[in-house]
Amino acid sequence: MKTRQVTAACLAMTAIGAGALLHAQADQVSAVKQSLQQGLAKARQYEWTETTVISLKGEEKARTQKRCYYGADGKVQKVSLDPVKPAESSGGGRGGRGARVKQHVVEKKKDEMKDYMERATALVQQYVPPSPERIQAAKDAGHITVTPQAGGPVHLVVSQYLQAGDSLAIDLDTASKQLLRLGVNTWLDKPDETVTLAVQMNTLPDGALYAAKSTLDAKAKNITVVIQNSGHRPVAK
Repeated sequence: MKTRQVTAACLAMTAIGAGALLHAQADQVSAVKQSLQQGLAKARQYEWTETTVISLKGEEKARTQKRCYYGADGKVQKVSLDPVKPAESSGGGRGGRGARVKQHVVEKKKDEMKDYMERATALVQQYVPPSPERIQAAKDAGHITVTPQAGGPVHLVVSQYLQAGDSLAIDLDTASKQLLRLGVNTWLDKPDETVTLAVQMNTLPDGALYAAKSTLDAKAKNITVVIQNSGHRPVAK
């Protein structure tokens, strides 16, 4: 009889512990959603400059700047700030057939790299900023784990956030209820062609939330993209 009582007590304690854990997890998920909703709502009042640097095998290949702001549809609009380059002359076909073939190969590789980066960037933009609705759906599906850090932020990991095999990691400052960092591990084209993203989040004095620096690493293509957002200013009325 005593053994049964002890077992029942242990089960009760386990159930209480599990219930407390689920409650704490729900609180942290709620804090993440609230931080996103409030911070992004305030961010819509600003415009800023986005600087993008693309590197191949560690060598810078392109640098662009764009003016960014939120449109009436709630999506970020981008306007190039780069000077318009004059169209390059083909040289009238000089240099012989071999030179033309080589030039064609070079242009094809440039187009392939540009296409890959556009698709990779578009994919990652579906993760940053995170969607409160997707986070809630992941919580309901049991796809979120919460790990408290001693004296530090809470670490949340959302699995299958957008597609099978991906993950979205979120670091939350429990005191200020602000997002600190994001980490994305996903893939493009094939699951073994991973694309990772490390994002440093920041806030303006009024609490507007934005991604200060994002580093995208596509190891399969030896491509790295660093995006920095700066110079935030109120949108002109």
